[in-house]
Amino acid sequence: MAKKMFLNVMYNICIFICIIAGYHYGIELGNYVFLIGAVFIIAIFIVLKIRLLKEVKNAQKNP
Repeated sequence: MAKKMFLNVMYNICIFICIIAGYHYGIELGNYVFLIGAVFIIAIFIVLKIRLLKEVKNAQKNP
């Protein structure tokens, strides 16, 4: 369970870093390729995070 908690924290950190990088490089500097890449990476991490949360929820239901 500790590994899954650590993985969840890492997903949160990666999502946060992608938001900041996408804003800085994509919006402030006007390089929209970085913005599209950041949005794509954020979407992947959100899907992985949802899968992880479902897995943890199912593991708690069935001990």
